[in-house]
Amino acid sequence: MTQQAATAGQRDVRIWEADVSIPTYGIGTPDRNPMFLEKRVYQGSSGRVYPHPVVDKIEDDKKPQTYRLAILENEYVRIEIMPELGGRVYRALDKTNDYDFVYYNRVIKPALVGLAGPWISGGIEFNWPQHHRPNTYGPVEYKLESREDGAATVWVSEIDRMYGTKVTAGFTLHPGKAYLEISAQLYNRTPEPQTFLWWANPAVAVNDHTQSVFPPDVTAVFDHGKRDVSRFPIATGTYYKMDYSAGVDISRYRNIPVPTSYMAYKSDYNFVGGYDHGVQAGLLHVANHHVSPGKKQWTWGNGEFGQAWDRNLTDEDGPYIELMTGVYTDNQPDFTWLAPYEEKSFTQYFMPYKDIGVVKNASIDAAVNLEVDETAREATVSAYATSVFEGAVVELRGRKRVYFKETASLSPVSTFKSVVTLDEDDRPHDLTVSVASAEGRLLVAYRPAAPSIEDVPEAAKPLPEPQELRTNEQLYLAGLHLEQYRHATFEPEAYYLEGLKRDPSDSRINVAYGTLLLRRGLFAEAERHFLTAVKSLTWRNPNPYDGEALYQLGFALKLQCKDREAFAALYKSTWSAAWQDAGYFTLAQISAAKGVYAEALELAERSIARNARNYKARHLKSAMLRRLGCPEEAAAYAAETLAIDIADFGAANERILALRAAGDQAGSEASREELLRLMRGRPAQLLELGGRLCLRRIACGSDRRPEPHRARRFCRSVSDGSLCARLLARGVRRCQACRSVPEGRTRGKPRVLLPEQPVRPAGARERDSRRRGGRQGELLLGELVVR
Repeated sequence: MTQQAATAGQRDVRIWEADVSIPTYGIGTPDRNPMFLEKRVYQGSSGRVYPHPVVDKIEDDKKPQTYRLAILENEYVRIEIMPELGGRVYRALDKTNDYDFVYYNRVIKPALVGLAGPWISGGIEFNWPQHHRPNTYGPVEYKLESREDGAATVWVSEIDRMYGTKVTAGFTLHPGKAYLEISAQLYNRTPEPQTFLWWANPAVAVNDHTQSVFPPDVTAVFDHGKRDVSRFPIATGTYYKMDYSAGVDISRYRNIPVPTSYMAYKSDYNFVGGYDHGVQAGLLHVANHHVSPGKKQWTWGNGEFGQAWDRNLTDEDGPYIELMTGVYTDNQPDFTWLAPYEEKSFTQYFMPYKDIGVVKNASIDAAVNLEVDETAREATVSAYATSVFEGAVVELRGRKRVYFKETASLSPVSTFKSVVTLDEDDRPHDLTVSVASAEGRLLVAYRPAAPSIEDVPEAAKPLPEPQELRTNEQLYLAGLHLEQYRHATFEPEAYYLEGLKRDPSDSRINVAYGTLLLRRGLFAEAERHFLTAVKSLTWRNPNPYDGEALYQLGFALKLQCKDREAFAALYKSTWSAAWQDAGYFTLAQISAAKGVYAEALELAERSIARNARNYKARHLKSAMLRRLGCPEEAAAYAAETLAIDIADFGAANERILALRAAGDQAGSEASREELLRLMRGRPAQLLELGGRLCLRRIACGSDRRPEPHRARRFCRSVSDGSLCARLLARGVRRCQACRSVPEGRTRGKPRVLLPEQPVRPAGARERDSRRRGGRQGELLLGELVVR
């Protein structure tokens, strides 16, 4: 029977929600006062927490607490997801041998390890947009979905309150597959470049028989920030102040006495994992190494200090290690850029495996191990499959002959093993083992590399002081590095200002420094630097190769309500392909604010043509279609957006409005109920939706005195957590249009329409806008319907 035939008889994946009581050590009440902690170092980068509240107390006694879990189950594995605590995988069970292939902590016992305080061990934590996840102990949005092919998905989503980026991830089980598929999309919702990292953090129970399974080409590992380096798996020097000069296998948990991190220097393999030789079972992670290069182990150490931390984090489940997997990152901290409105997406897989030892290669279909005993002249081949492969072909080749080519039935419950005697002239690197399906499709293969002496890479060196760098390029790159890695104590402007001191016309540094000022709400000052950059770039050519300076200039002008000048600069930025996405969308925003809806629709469509995953442009397009009298088309387009991001609040709200405008009251009400369920009444999400719909006029104040300034922007369009604080410091009391206040103030009633507030007629909003001095067209693009 082929794999396709076996698949035909499989049952659909089960998916459901359940309330589960778990013993929990409670946490203290968050501090009411905002904490900024701007110079705090956390996990090698900035420890700023604002606007997250900080908790600094853990209760001494545990009590039963009920959690709502989303559960996936097929014939091989059971996955439990906890949306209330950061969307983590709480439990992952291999049903075939009753083995928890990630650490199952039967108690919720937080310690003050997280960015904002509480953090728990166990399961799989998903660290984004930094490590550890800022909201690791908070709730996320989620939705359950059953598919026509029998698969099922738990979707989780969150908007980062610090920088405004967004993640939506789908946890999928397929019928007949012994792995968990995670497909994630990371979206920059802001008009400025932002940075992120993604480290999935599976914990694994450990004992004296546990070994980390790194690919065979990993010969060196780095510490955090690449500050230190060691050979791997046999350490031969000093690492984490431990003397390993005798040659110590640090892939073994029992050999590491102190808290230790190590991250693979490089690898051309797509897997990493761990194996318990005592129970002959383990965990594997598989992902495209070109996108997911990060492979890391962390341990508290197999000593008294580590054992004390084990007691801090669990009551009965013992020690664990973390086998982290980085996507778009290979170290911590190691951040990657997201351009304005850019989305990056990826897929990763977590799977149990058994009976074959330390694998040498793995795919989502199969894993293989080849052990060669050169003294006994024997080779042992083992193979495991994540689904049923009847008639699979396992082959071992040498230099001159095929040692065996056997047909076997491979599955999550049936593995393969064969031992052969080798010819005298065959060395390990002469051997190739492969596993193929009955149809001839290669599932996995492995050939050992020829022996060689690998150089150990150099550890990173401290960044020199600005005056010590020789070139402006070095100064520019140094400042950009500090921004990208969110350095806690070094400031990028020191390097930018040194570069401008040497060459005030340097276009790269003027753009970088201007963007930094823009993030801080210093729009006029930023504008001057962008003008200087444009002047330099157009010294000999009015059409520069790159349009970033023009885009940033246009955006700075828009924030100062200089719409005519902004429109010209933004349009010129679209002459550069790299900035057409953000440029056209910002132009569409300006046109929509003026009430020129047909033009706004055309510009939004141009943006979407360059970036079909610009969800804000998609939202704007739906709104413009409805405004132009095409509600059915608007509703259909909003539904299309929700098909690619189930948690796009703007598209969901626009679909409600469009269906209502089309006369489909039942459909509108059903969509409204679904949006309410997804948002679950969380204030942060209600404010997010209100902010997207309200084209606000901000009283941003001048440099001399607090006075209203006609600068319009979408809420949190500059969302690095500093703008509201800066407005507050300048004496701004409240938004002149919607009467809301900067974060940190408590007086005044925000006009964001919370559930208990009635929706006011659009005409009243327009009249209010005119009474406040607003121009025609400065009104809400849509109503907030979640009342």
